[in-house]
Amino acid sequence: MAGNTSTPGASVASRVLAILAAFDEHHRQLTLSEVADRARLPLATAHRLVQELVAGGALTRRPQGDYVIGRLLWDVGLLAPVEAGLRRVAEPVLHDVHATTRATVHLAVRDGDQVLYLERMRGRASVPVVSTVGSTLPMHSTGVGKVLLAHAPADVQQRVLGQLTRVTPYTITQPSVLAEQLDRVRNDGYATTSEEMSLGAASLAVPVLRDDEAVAAIGVVVASLRRDRPRLLAALQVAARGISRQLSTR
Repeated sequence: MAGNTSTPGASVASRVLAILAAFDEHHRQLTLSEVADRARLPLATAHRLVQELVAGGALTRRPQGDYVIGRLLWDVGLLAPVEAGLRRVAEPVLHDVHATTRATVHLAVRDGDQVLYLERMRGRASVPVVSTVGSTLPMHSTGVGKVLLAHAPADVQQRVLGQLTRVTPYTITQPSVLAEQLDRVRNDGYATTSEEMSLGAASLAVPVLRDDEAVAAIGVVVASLRRDRPRLLAALQVAARGISRQLSTR
């Protein structure tokens, strides 16, 4: 961002929001100078507000001196009606999937043009998994992301298909190829990936529906889908139907 030229007359609230918005998927840790620069604030103003945010738990200062988002924001975010109710309903069902499959299990929702992970239960096998609770990842390279993208509005699909970044050598970056995959996801009711987000990992995911709308996706990450795909898919489909039924009665 440009230098420290704050907007004249900007309120304290808008300045605080600018500081929080300085953090994103590609800027998870920032020095004070970087915060000030990205928020377009004078260094002194940024320093004062950052210290207040640290004191309140919205930011955390790490031993090396830079700053990261604090636990308070994640806790507050979980109070959003959809996410909070969804996690409460899904958690016991996801535990069943985890116990049955022994795989890493994910619960995710769409957050703009990315996929946001609300829950992750790590599997017993040593499989590379880059997601964390509260993190966002590209939709086109993840199983849960492909499910949500397949059911996303047309403008979201168009934006994502127009900016397909390569994460691994196996990431799908051709819009026509991904569009065909999304058609199959809608027809088949599930999505798969193979080393598209991280090498040595495959994923399988299904939608969680409420009134025919895909409000979330659940998935598993394993080393390979060659042998266990039918068993994993059956477990996910049963779980998704259970979550959908509970959401529909709430």
